[in-house]
Amino acid sequence: MIKTSVVYSTEANEYNTKLANALKEFPEIKAPEWIAFVKTGIAKKRPPVDEDFWHKRAASIMRQAYVRGIVGVNRLKTRYGSKKNRGMQPEIFRKGSGKIVRVILQQAEAAGLIEKTGDDAKKAGRKLTDKGKELMEGLK
Repeated sequence: MIKTSVVYSTEANEYNTKLANALKEFPEIKAPEWIAFVKTGIAKKRPPVDEDFWHKRAASIMRQAYVRGIVGVNRLKTRYGSKKNRGMQPEIFRKGSGKIVRVILQQAEAAGLIEKTGDDAKKAGRKLTDKGKELMEGLK
C-alpha cells in the first residue's frame, strides 16, 4: 500500500505552514501568555522570537501524530530536543520542553483533533481523531 496523502507528498515545512494557518481558526488552540518568557528546552538560550511559534509547533505535533500514529509527551520531548552548548566540553543532547508539548496536546484534544488512546493499547499516548485526519488530508 502506497501512502499518497497530501501530508506525505508535500514538503514538511510547507505543509506545517499551511496547517498552522488552518489551526489559527480553532479558538481552543491559542498561545498562552507565558510563551513569550519560556525557552523551548534546556539547551536553548532564548525564547522563540517567531510570532506564530505556537501554531507552527502545534502543526508539527499534529503532523507527527499523523505520521507515527500514536505519540506521547516524552517521545515528542525527544523529537524537539537539541544539543546543549557546554563551552569547552562536548555538546550533550537534551530533551525539549514537556510543558509546551503537553499544553498543545491538551488544546488539540479540547478542539477534538486528538484523543487519548486507551490503557489497554500496546502503546499509550495520543492519536488523531477522524476530525483531525480530515483536517490534515483536506489541506491543499
